[in-house]
Amino acid sequence: MWRDISDNILRRSIERVLNILRSGYYDYINEITKVVREVKRDVIEKLDSYVSTFIESASKREIEVHLAETRDDVYSILRRIVSPGSLAVLSKSMVCEELKIRKFLINDVHCEVWETDIGELILQITDEVPSHITAPSLHVSRDRIIEALKKVTREEFSSDPEEIVKVIRRFLRDKYVRADVGITGANALAADTGSVLIVENEGNARLVSSLPRVHIVITGVEKIMPTILHAFLTCIVQCSYAGSFPSAYINIISGRSYTTDIERIRVSPAQGPERVHIVLVDNGRTRAREDKTLKEALTCVRCGRCLIHCPVYQSVGPGYGEPPYIGPMGVMWTAVTRGIDYAAKYADMCLGCGNCSKNCPMGIDIRRVIAYIRRALRQ
Repeated sequence: MWRDISDNILRRSIERVLNILRSGYYDYINEITKVVREVKRDVIEKLDSYVSTFIESASKREIEVHLAETRDDVYSILRRIVSPGSLAVLSKSMVCEELKIRKFLINDVHCEVWETDIGELILQITDEVPSHITAPSLHVSRDRIIEALKKVTREEFSSDPEEIVKVIRRFLRDKYVRADVGITGANALAADTGSVLIVENEGNARLVSSLPRVHIVITGVEKIMPTILHAFLTCIVQCSYAGSFPSAYINIISGRSYTTDIERIRVSPAQGPERVHIVLVDNGRTRAREDKTLKEALTCVRCGRCLIHCPVYQSVGPGYGEPPYIGPMGVMWTAVTRGIDYAAKYADMCLGCGNCSKNCPMGIDIRRVIAYIRRALRQ
């Protein structure tokens, strides 16, 4: 589990990652960011309409869409889709972490489940929790990674990071090929086409979403954007402010795979999954939309920019919040998903410096939202 911030390895890791992320800001992204900010605010105001449009568009493309109001609803849906004893591979998803999907599949559906994002896999095999929303395993030392990986793979290898990644690659390739179910999140959804957009650097999400017989997307309703262009721009803004622009991959999934190469007759699936499901998760989001202050959180693109500039996060790490929602944005999202009363204890840690508000690409006044959440402690 998370260790004290005085750990020298941990402190150096955080400083190194934060410096890299700070250098990733690009001034020219500002105009795109303004568009995304305005559109996301409009979507939140008309969310019910956009959800209906998305479901209609996705259904036309042979995607099965499920609405889940609560965590238990998500679990019920997964029980219907995932057979007991299945092998499931997961790509990095904050919503899956929010809902504890891996734990549920292992303990309740009795599946073999593997994270495929290298950072998330490291957390899985070391039994750690995420310490940053875009760099979840930054606090885990190389020695601990090697020790845990050797137990899982039963291979001997050097401490060279390239060698470590090669071992992980070999280990996961077998899982991809044998997997019955692939589960991903989504960075954005397009209401007009029913498309799912996934940003990544490692290439694992492509394999998770294409090789298994069943692909399940689990994501929040607030990820919907009006058009595929708006969804794409959202992905650009997110990876830019996360310091990873351009990302290696932006995947766009618009239904099941198909071919028309035999006498122009459409046959589906071709090489991809036999079934594609999208689980649209509420889990407090609609309730937050009715709160004129807290609804600002729903426009967050999860770039992690606020963490980079937050002195509290830099001092206490993920102790400032509850993984996966940590740091200033984490206080807001804990209030969305677990309630204001629950999040208030983390809001009380805020220094009120306002760095988060000044650097939020979506223009969220995070300091004001956190102050609003903190008031629950005084009532």
